[in-house]
Amino acid sequence: MPGNETDLVCEAHEVHNEAVARANGFMPPQDTVEDLADFFKIFGDGTRVRILLALDSGEMCVCDISETLGMSMSAVSHQLRMLRDAKLVTSRREGRSIYYSLCDDHVRIVLETALEHVGEDD
Repeated sequence: MPGNETDLVCEAHEVHNEAVARANGFMPPQDTVEDLADFFKIFGDGTRVRILLALDSGEMCVCDISETLGMSMSAVSHQLRMLRDAKLVTSRREGRSIYYSLCDDHVRIVLETALEHVGEDD
Protein backbone atom coordinates (compact mmCIF):
# COMPACT_ATOMS: atom_id res chain seq x y z
CA MET A 1 0.00 0.00 0.00
CA PRO A 2 1.45 3.40 -0.94
CA GLY A 3 2.96 5.35 1.92
CA ASN A 4 2.60 8.84 0.47
CA GLU A 5 1.57 10.74 -2.64
CA THR A 6 4.96 10.47 -4.33
CA ASP A 7 4.48 6.69 -4.37
CA LEU A 8 1.55 7.28 -6.75
CA VAL A 9 3.41 9.34 -9.37
CA CYS A 10 5.80 8.09 -12.06
CA GLU A 11 9.37 9.25 -11.64
CA ALA A 12 10.21 8.71 -15.32
CA HIS A 13 7.73 11.31 -16.68
CA GLU A 14 7.39 9.41 -19.95
CA VAL A 15 4.19 8.87 -21.91
CA HIS A 16 3.62 5.37 -23.27
CA ASN A 17 1.86 6.12 -26.56
CA GLU A 18 0.61 2.54 -27.05
CA ALA A 19 -1.07 2.55 -23.64
CA VAL A 20 -2.66 5.95 -24.34
CA ALA A 21 -3.91 4.81 -27.76
CA ARG A 22 -5.30 1.60 -26.25
CA ALA A 23 -7.14 3.53 -23.51
CA ASN A 24 -8.49 6.10 -25.99
CA GLY A 25 -9.76 3.27 -28.21
CA PHE A 26 -11.52 1.72 -25.23
CA MET A 27 -13.08 4.97 -23.99
CA PRO A 28 -16.78 5.37 -24.85
CA PRO A 29 -18.28 8.74 -25.83
CA GLN A 30 -18.56 11.35 -23.06
CA ASP A 31 -22.36 11.12 -22.84
CA THR A 32 -22.04 7.37 -22.25
CA VAL A 33 -19.47 8.01 -19.52
CA GLU A 34 -21.90 10.44 -17.85
CA ASP A 35 -24.73 7.88 -18.06
CA LEU A 36 -22.45 5.29 -16.47
CA ALA A 37 -21.52 7.69 -13.67
CA ASP A 38 -25.24 8.36 -13.04
CA PHE A 39 -25.86 4.60 -12.99
CA PHE A 40 -23.28 4.13 -10.25
CA LYS A 41 -24.55 7.13 -8.26
CA ILE A 42 -27.74 5.15 -7.68
CA PHE A 43 -25.61 2.48 -5.97
CA GLY A 44 -24.14 5.19 -3.73
CA ASP A 45 -27.05 5.03 -1.31
CA GLY A 46 -27.20 2.20 1.23
CA THR A 47 -30.99 2.13 1.32
CA ARG A 48 -31.24 1.67 -2.44
CA VAL A 49 -28.59 -1.05 -2.31
CA ARG A 50 -30.51 -2.84 0.43
CA ILE A 51 -33.67 -2.69 -1.70
CA LEU A 52 -31.79 -4.09 -4.68
CA LEU A 53 -30.34 -6.87 -2.52
CA ALA A 54 -33.81 -7.72 -1.21
CA LEU A 55 -35.14 -7.85 -4.77
CA ASP A 56 -32.23 -10.06 -5.78
CA SER A 57 -33.98 -12.76 -3.72
CA GLY A 58 -37.11 -12.39 -5.87
CA GLU A 59 -40.16 -10.27 -6.57
CA MET A 60 -41.58 -8.29 -3.64
CA CYS A 61 -44.30 -5.72 -3.01
CA VAL A 62 -43.66 -2.45 -1.15
CA CYS A 63 -45.14 -3.94 2.05
CA ASP A 64 -42.68 -6.85 1.90
CA ILE A 65 -39.70 -4.58 1.24
CA SER A 66 -40.78 -2.21 4.00
CA GLU A 67 -41.02 -5.06 6.50
CA THR A 68 -37.71 -6.60 5.37
CA LEU A 69 -35.79 -3.32 5.73
CA GLY A 70 -37.66 -1.95 8.75
CA MET A 71 -38.61 1.20 6.85
CA SER A 72 -41.83 3.07 6.20
CA MET A 73 -43.69 2.25 3.01
CA SER A 74 -43.44 5.88 1.87
CA ALA A 75 -39.64 5.85 2.27
CA VAL A 76 -39.41 2.59 0.33
CA SER A 77 -41.74 3.93 -2.38
CA HIS A 78 -39.57 7.03 -2.78
CA GLN A 79 -36.43 4.91 -3.29
CA LEU A 80 -38.25 2.51 -5.62
CA ARG A 81 -39.29 5.45 -7.77
CA MET A 82 -35.63 6.44 -8.14
CA LEU A 83 -34.63 2.85 -8.91
CA ARG A 84 -37.42 2.55 -11.48
CA ASP A 85 -36.45 5.87 -13.12
CA ALA A 86 -32.87 4.56 -13.35
CA LYS A 87 -34.22 1.39 -15.02
CA LEU A 88 -32.86 -0.85 -12.27
CA VAL A 89 -36.23 -2.21 -11.12
CA THR A 90 -39.48 -2.94 -12.86
CA SER A 91 -42.99 -3.35 -11.52
CA ARG A 92 -46.19 -5.16 -12.28
CA ARG A 93 -49.67 -4.83 -10.85
CA GLU A 94 -51.63 -7.78 -9.55
CA GLY A 95 -55.00 -6.74 -8.20
CA ARG A 96 -54.37 -4.08 -5.58
CA SER A 97 -50.69 -4.94 -5.17
CA ILE A 98 -47.67 -3.77 -7.13
CA TYR A 99 -44.75 -6.17 -7.26
CA TYR A 100 -41.18 -5.04 -7.90
CA SER A 101 -38.24 -6.99 -9.28
CA LEU A 102 -34.80 -6.31 -10.65
CA CYS A 103 -35.08 -5.03 -14.19
CA ASP A 104 -32.89 -7.69 -15.78
CA ASP A 105 -29.90 -9.96 -15.30
CA HIS A 106 -27.48 -7.08 -15.94
CA VAL A 107 -28.59 -5.44 -12.68
CA ARG A 108 -28.27 -8.75 -10.86
CA ILE A 109 -24.76 -9.33 -12.26
CA VAL A 110 -23.57 -5.81 -11.30
CA LEU A 111 -25.00 -6.17 -7.81
CA GLU A 112 -23.66 -9.68 -7.18
CA THR A 113 -20.25 -8.92 -8.71
CA ALA A 114 -19.88 -5.80 -6.55
CA LEU A 115 -20.94 -7.74 -3.47
CA GLU A 116 -18.37 -10.41 -4.25
CA HIS A 117 -15.68 -7.78 -4.79
CA VAL A 118 -16.24 -5.99 -1.49
CA GLY A 119 -16.17 -9.36 0.26
CA GLU A 120 -12.71 -10.23 -1.04
CA ASP A 121 -9.79 -10.30 1.34
CA ASP A 122 -7.02 -7.78 0.70
